Amino acid sequence: MRVVVEEEEEEEVMYPSTPGKVKVEQRSSAAMSRQVHRCFASTGTMFLWALFLVAMTATYLSFRSLAGDAAASSSRYFPAASWGGLHWERQIRASASPRRPPGSAEGAGLSVLVTGAAGFVGAHCSLALRKRGDGVVGIDNYNSYYDPSLKKARRALLGSHGVFVVDGDINDGRLLAKLFDVVPFTHVLHLAAQAGVRYAMENPSSYVRSNVAGLVSLLESCKDADPQPAVVWASSSSVYGLNDAAPFSEAHRTDKPASLYAATKKAGEAITHTYNHIYGLSITGLRFFTVYGPWGRPDMAYFFFTRNILQGKPVTVYRGRDHVDIARDFTYIDDIVRGCLAALDTAGRSTGGGGRKRGAAPYRIFNLGNTSPVTVPALVTMLERCLMVKARRHVVEMPGNGDVPFTHANISLAREQLGYKPTTSLEMGLKKFVRWYLSYYGYNRGTHSFRNHL
Repeated sequence: MRVVVEEEEEEEVMYPSTPGKVKVEQRSSAAMSRQVHRCFASTGTMFLWALFLVAMTATYLSFRSLAGDAAASSSRYFPAASWGGLHWERQIRASASPRRPPGSAEGAGLSVLVTGAAGFVGAHCSLALRKRGDGVVGIDNYNSYYDPSLKKARRALLGSHGVFVVDGDINDGRLLAKLFDVVPFTHVLHLAAQAGVRYAMENPSSYVRSNVAGLVSLLESCKDADPQPAVVWASSSSVYGLNDAAPFSEAHRTDKPASLYAATKKAGEAITHTYNHIYGLSITGLRFFTVYGPWGRPDMAYFFFTRNILQGKPVTVYRGRDHVDIARDFTYIDDIVRGCLAALDTAGRSTGGGGRKRGAAPYRIFNLGNTSPVTVPALVTMLERCLMVKARRHVVEMPGNGDVPFTHANISLAREQLGYKPTTSLEMGLKKFVRWYLSYYGYNRGTHSFRNHL
């Protein structure tokens, strides 16, 4: 009704009668003033509401974008938690429980957390520990540096022997804290790392994150644990870098790394020394020399040489300065495993607890190698004999990508303190590797084809 009246008044103003002209004009002016006031009041209110809604929308979209970025970052590093709960804890405890018979000459058995358990060395060590009756829990993040299906096949193998592998990242402090809360591990065998010398030129941050930040994350959990575990971890022969004194000894200087990978491993040795000194963690570092064998890493030369030879593709063989053949101290996986287990068995106790040191704790570093360097051309010749196929060799000068011309281990210290004695020659080890490779990938010699995906 009110609107109608206003419309009638407006019509009256626009069409006045002659007798009340002045009075009508006054009324017209007042009505116009009221209309303008209402219009601007209404428009101002609407504008304020519109501005408020725009601000709220912008805030929401901005928050959602930030949340999305954070979620993407979090999911990239720590996928949605697949751990926790009573069933998960029961699996962890069952896997961590030693199974040695009472009165065993070896003692009650160890309870070992193995990082990188679905990796090459990690899977072999986990199986060896379980087979002798030790408790083992693994952790692995199954990254895509090489085909994750191979890692998952190793995990399935471990599962068939009663070893539970947690799908997780060593940079996830909450997960590590939970594992140490559920199980009082006696030892940690730290084998998780970003491997490979050349890949560091493509993705340097992955080396810092895994080999430095990941190591610190693990050591933080170890030093806070009560009781503290003894830590055995994988360093690398790469720390010798540009050292030209052979064979490489633990007493040699390691301050000239030739690659970022080597630098992160050298940093790891300094970091572990710090945690040993401040927190009383028992630390043993193992410098591996070119480990090979069944279930190995596809990025290693012997592995992709085998693939290329069978597929009729060229094999690129690098040659050093002055046409000197590159040589490596190839070490078979079973010998490395025996060295790792010996290091665990002889590791002295950590002396801290809850982050406090109560006394000096052991700090050791050992070379684990074969002591018999073999040139890469000789390696190719051995593979040709094992595969009964001639390789198409493509010899080129070694690029400046961080590789070194030779490695040669002095293992006298490991022999003396660990009883370490490698027994597998490269020729014998390659035969075992080729047998596994042909079986795993389903190679048919008649058709020269693979049943399984490479």
